[in-house]
Amino acid sequence: MTLLQVYQTLYQHYGPQSWWPADSPFEVMVGAILTQNTAWNNVEKAITLLRSNHALSAQSILNTPTSELAEWIRPSGYFNIKSERLKNFCTWFLEHGGLSALNKLDTEALRHALLAVKGIGPETADDMLLYAFQRPVFVIDAYTRRIFSRLQMINGEEGYEGLRHYFEQGLADYQDKVSLFNEYHALIVIHAKMHCSKRPSCESCPLESMCDFQRHTT
Repeated sequence: MTLLQVYQTLYQHYGPQSWWPADSPFEVMVGAILTQNTAWNNVEKAITLLRSNHALSAQSILNTPTSELAEWIRPSGYFNIKSERLKNFCTWFLEHGGLSALNKLDTEALRHALLAVKGIGPETADDMLLYAFQRPVFVIDAYTRRIFSRLQMINGEEGYEGLRHYFEQGLADYQDKVSLFNEYHALIVIHAKMHCSKRPSCESCPLESMCDFQRHTT
């Protein structure tokens, strides 16, 4: 079983996911920060509030009092922390020339710069790289660890960078890596929600024939 075989099975079952759901690259970046430790439907509520208050640009976020910004993003949880993170990010974003200037950096340099921003960890940075900057970076999340450890393709204890390189190297022969990584991450998320939750629903799972997890736990 290969990483590409898993992808093809998920794609045939769920179809294209067309991620990231946003109107602009900057909105993707805001969403990547807001989705930390919360479900996407809560992020959508916060994004809607930001949009209705004309606060989906870096300058408008910086011009908004922190307490007011926190109220707008309250649905996303940890709103006081995330309001500070958004402001930190927006300050960095504008100081570095915005999207057009940042897009001129090569992927490693841009990733290094993002990780230097307070509140931006590897998963958030890679969300931004893949979905906002269209760079071939594979996003690792808890769903990825759960699914592929159950498939016995990883042990689940690997470090973030080790897992990222495992996926990127395992899919290195695919030509359009940005599109592949985009769809693969989205398919992992929907599969985790539909079947491979903490308490899995293995019946009708498209990966059932590849997975020994149910047999080992019954």
